[in-house]
Amino acid sequence: MVAAAPSRESVVWSALAEIADPEIPAISLVDLGVIRGFAFAPLPAGGERLTVELMPTFVGCPAIEVMRHQIGERLTELRVADEVTVELTFAEPWTSDRITPVGREALRLSGFAPPLHIGSTFSGDSLTVLPIATCPYCASRNTTLENPFGPTLCRAIYHCADCRQPFEAFKPI
Repeated sequence: MVAAAPSRESVVWSALAEIADPEIPAISLVDLGVIRGFAFAPLPAGGERLTVELMPTFVGCPAIEVMRHQIGERLTELRVADEVTVELTFAEPWTSDRITPVGREALRLSGFAPPLHIGSTFSGDSLTVLPIATCPYCASRNTTLENPFGPTLCRAIYHCADCRQPFEAFKPI
């Protein structure tokens, strides 16, 4: 018996899961939760277009164009459609709750404190800076906020008093 070929949808999801976030290569775009979805549609002149919806972590994210390019390039290589389009969507706000459990663990293993789950209580108005965060190296909560402004708007810098390591933490948004 011959195994069935994977569906086009599973091929696309697998390819997207291979693309690393340009700022934090330890986590994929799928595990970061920035891929809202995708759809195939016929082109007027024949053939098919694949449109991927990309949800930026925040409006001014400096990695948006890099992510768009990586997605378009990878899916064009696969030839799953005649044309590939990557559209930004703000149909719903990205929140840190979209980060998958695999993504949260990848962040922790690479020295980032994953954000807390904030659930439905979030208003979507701002990035939240917490006074303490769990250290990704030793799991201590004996940490202090050193700077609410990390290298990007979505991260802050903390210091662990127990293992004496500085680390970045994602702001729950």
